[in-house]
Amino acid sequence: MIKRLLKFKRNPVVNVVRLSGVIAESGRFGGGALNDTTVGPLLERAFRKSKPKAVAIALNSPGGSPVQSSLIGARIRRLSEEFNVPVYAFCEDVAASGGYWLACAADEIYVDDSSIIGSIGVISASFGFHELLEKQGIERRVHTAGENKSMADPFKPERPEDVERLKKLQKVIHQNFITHVKSRRGDKLDDSDLFTGEVWVGADAVDMGLVDGVAHLKPKMTELFGKDVKLNAFGQKKSFFKRMGLGSMSELFSNMEDRFFWSQYGL
Repeated sequence: MIKRLLKFKRNPVVNVVRLSGVIAESGRFGGGALNDTTVGPLLERAFRKSKPKAVAIALNSPGGSPVQSSLIGARIRRLSEEFNVPVYAFCEDVAASGGYWLACAADEIYVDDSSIIGSIGVISASFGFHELLEKQGIERRVHTAGENKSMADPFKPERPEDVERLKKLQKVIHQNFITHVKSRRGDKLDDSDLFTGEVWVGADAVDMGLVDGVAHLKPKMTELFGKDVKLNAFGQKKSFFKRMGLGSMSELFSNMEDRFFWSQYGL
């Protein structure tokens, strides 16, 4: 009887969720962005299906929205605690800024020797067009109710008070990021200043305490759960038009913005 039970014993299951792309609210980057709306159902299924021993996250993101990063990270933690399932993050090309925020939602973080990790900071980029408008004889007309409603208008000269207000907003978001990293990584972190927006590669990130080691997903899961571990993949589905290589003009511009995020890390 015991031999029969052992014969039909289930192999351990690890559900793998692939999170790849820029983190942004719904509707941006041609619908291919990572956000709580698109990622949430994947995570829910990964934690609920087949009673997994763990959930592994294959992560590749240069960051993006701090709010969506926080929402996705919080969902990962809620599900991990609800189902008592550990989470392992495996960073690929880059897990920077919001991408590293997501990595910190895992219980352990692993990287490749060449993975780019960190960028714990906040950035806001824009352009100034007021001189171009003047040269072209174009008059900008803006009417607001509220003196600060047109803060940082790219078609008007930059005002020091706008810059000061923007930096105050960034400071709050940056501190939220720092708090999240410290709460998740704790005593693992090096005493150096890790929160300047700098990035580290592979083993250097391990030395700084930002990640736990250099390892790839399948070998590590085999090491932890045995050679018979079954890996179930969960990923975002592409629309019919995307599978056919078709997209709208708005997606073209979204892809250009997407490339900006990746290009910061030479990718």
